Amino acid sequence: MASTGDTAPDFTAKLGRDEPEEFTLSDHLEEAPIVLAFFPGAFTPPCTNEMVAFQDDLERFHDSGATLYGVSADSPFSQNAFREEHGLEFDLISDMDGEIIDAYGLGIDIADLGLYGISNRAVFVVDSEGRITYEWVAEDPTNEPDYDELQQAVEDAA
Repeated sequence: MASTGDTAPDFTAKLGRDEPEEFTLSDHLEEAPIVLAFFPGAFTPPCTNEMVAFQDDLERFHDSGATLYGVSADSPFSQNAFREEHGLEFDLISDMDGEIIDAYGLGIDIADLGLYGISNRAVFVVDSEGRITYEWVAEDPTNEPDYDELQQAVEDAA
């Protein structure tokens, strides 16, 4: 699993927008600190709560110079609908093939719900050199991160 101090695994994927466009992490390091917020799935109650909480704190992230991205195995079109429904003003990254989820060591299955190859809930902060300066991985995918602790990690990485 990707850990604090490691070089963040680079990736290229589609952004969940009306017109999906490619996003490559290494091409955006000037936006650092970058917050990668992995979540199991759009439109589920815990994920909605988390992404709305991030939206509510978006100004604090911007004030710290950080850029926030959500990452899930949902399609770009599903992510775009999710963003629109909840007024999310940050981009979501679609990892339908699970390559990013695997690179960060976050793949889980929730067989009771028929969900396989989705991401555990996790947050990574990546600095301008591409290093992971903070990691949080949920013990249970319904748990949410400590938002104040994350904000402090973002400020420390700025």
